[in-house]
Amino acid sequence: MSRVARAQCANCTCSPGLLSRARKSMTFAKRISLSRSSTDGTYLKSGSRKGSVFTLDPASLCLPEAKEVNTSKRLESLRRQMMTHDLAVYIIPSEDQHQSEYVSAFDQKRSFISGFSGSAGVAIVTRELNNFSEVPEGTAGLSTDGRYFAQATDELDFNWLLLKQGSKDQPTWEEWTVQQAIQLSLDSGSKGNIGIDPRLITYKAYQKINSIIEKQVAKQDTEVDVELVAVGDNLVNKIWEEFEELPPAATNNPITSLDISFTGQDTQEKLANIKKECFKDNVEGLVVTALDEIAWILNLRGQDIEFNPVFYSFMIITKDSNKLFIDSHRIPAEIIQKLQSANIEILPYESFYTSLEAISKEFAVNNKQFFIPDNASWEVVRNLKCSFTSGLSAVEDLKAMKNEVELQGAKIAHLKDGRALIKFFAWLEDQLINQAELIDECDADDKLTEFRKQEDNFVGLSFSTISASGANGAIIHYKPTKGQCAMINPAKIYLNDSGSQFLEGTTDTTRTIHFETPTEEEIRNYTLVLKGHIGLANLKFPENTTGNLIDSIARQHLWKYGLDYGHGTSHGIGAYLNVHEGPIGIGPRPNAAANPLKPGHLISNEPGYYEDGEYGIRLENVMYVKDSGLQYNGKKFLEFDTVTRVPFCKKLIDVHMLSDEELGWLNSYHATVWNDLSDTFEKHSYVYKWLKRETEPLAKA
Repeated sequence: MSRVARAQCANCTCSPGLLSRARKSMTFAKRISLSRSSTDGTYLKSGSRKGSVFTLDPASLCLPEAKEVNTSKRLESLRRQMMTHDLAVYIIPSEDQHQSEYVSAFDQKRSFISGFSGSAGVAIVTRELNNFSEVPEGTAGLSTDGRYFAQATDELDFNWLLLKQGSKDQPTWEEWTVQQAIQLSLDSGSKGNIGIDPRLITYKAYQKINSIIEKQVAKQDTEVDVELVAVGDNLVNKIWEEFEELPPAATNNPITSLDISFTGQDTQEKLANIKKECFKDNVEGLVVTALDEIAWILNLRGQDIEFNPVFYSFMIITKDSNKLFIDSHRIPAEIIQKLQSANIEILPYESFYTSLEAISKEFAVNNKQFFIPDNASWEVVRNLKCSFTSGLSAVEDLKAMKNEVELQGAKIAHLKDGRALIKFFAWLEDQLINQAELIDECDADDKLTEFRKQEDNFVGLSFSTISASGANGAIIHYKPTKGQCAMINPAKIYLNDSGSQFLEGTTDTTRTIHFETPTEEEIRNYTLVLKGHIGLANLKFPENTTGNLIDSIARQHLWKYGLDYGHGTSHGIGAYLNVHEGPIGIGPRPNAAANPLKPGHLISNEPGYYEDGEYGIRLENVMYVKDSGLQYNGKKFLEFDTVTRVPFCKKLIDVHMLSDEELGWLNSYHATVWNDLSDTFEKHSYVYKWLKRETEPLAKA
């Protein structure tokens, strides 16, 4: 992305990107009375997030009292901190010290410094080592993947370069970072230190960067000195309160116990299985830092991160002990008693690293090893005083294979969520078409949540709803914001990607619908995506198959037309836990190639297509892996069983593009949706009639 000149106005501290969004929002207000059948696309790209650099009233922009929202001053302040730590480059990851995908407000350091609010990405800030002016200078890059290119382009101001990961001929962010450090070192003749908070990067990622440094330095004709160094004080935290109040790091959110009727397995049994899988030869210790893994082991749930029912904690499991590091005042007495009866010792959260150091010293004396999961931080390894092995966490692997109780819970959860979504789509159609009401993307989101709250054991949403009309649907992780979102235009495609947390399980469903008359192109592309979805849902495959090997099943029909989508086809899903769960997936990412699909894995099926500036299409169901009953040469074949219960949009399906097998699958699926849910709606109601219409069999003329 090329740099642009800063827009000028009196007393303005706003970035061009923010000014652009403000103009759009004010224009939108003027256009709200336009004909609802207009095709001019009344949409907004929104980057707002409470507590971030986008926390402002657009109408107040360019007024004297407007708050500082530009990242220029933040970068200047950060570079001054880099100077005191002798850094040429500073890396700001998205993750917290538990390597969580979604993080609390306190841990949104990358969002704070860059203004980019997406859940995935890395910020890299450089400092000119030869700079002698009062204001330190340098470059800032934001790396993210194809899901967020449009969002990042919209949210980043003129200080930032967008590093499009996965794009042709583009370096990885690690390569770009090392290249910057080498050039800064060459230009100055000084050492080019690359700094990072060691708690926020995995040891595996640390090793990868070090390997790149070695290779890149070896290529240089002249001597150059570059090193990746740990910076214990988080430099973003040190500058945060110059601009905003720093959110609290601690939480007093309640922690609750999840009954075995939902988990199917008690904590003692889980710990025994973990130790059986992990403790071999002289390995007698395991560190658990991932929050969803700890919640799963203990059959506990929390509220420390929005949408994810987890709580801040660490665990150290050894052959003879189980230590839980958590703020104990948050745990009810009855849960403490349960934990103690399972031989779990409760220690302060802050004592984790010192305890790890002490235990590992004992291990070193006795020639024992720790197992360090690939998702553990560099800081964990820095505090180890004994040898260790590393690899896929046994906890992550066991957690991903749902037991029968968890699979039954997934079915129940998707029945409930399907009922809420059917009510929602019928209501939305009635409001837009029959009542001629104006409904914006946020109003729709609120109404869907209202329907979900009517279901028993509903706990909350599993992620922020993507409610996107027209061109907003092409922003893969679009988030509508009150006062800045688009009206839902019934003449355009509407995409809804949403999910729930029920005590029984976690849901994730995407549907793309049209309320009036879609174009031939929209119908064709929707049907191509549907064909890929059905192909994957209907697939049988041999055991030990990895997700990368079957990714093309979902993409093949788009590929025939030279089309594709910039995200994975599938991700694992938790059991009333995180909506994105490892270690499996279907797509081009490394985890999909490394970990085979196994019976019990709960996984999404979500091919898509996105026409920038026009519309987005994504069709997502949740399925689980099971034995198909087929064998060849002693090798079992597996298949998927779909648990989502929401019809597809008939208006967008060209039945003549479907094979007989695909049409049979679709009609069978719709019959299942009707049979499972129709009796739960009042007969002759609009919802009942809508469901009947949308699930009636399709036939070729």
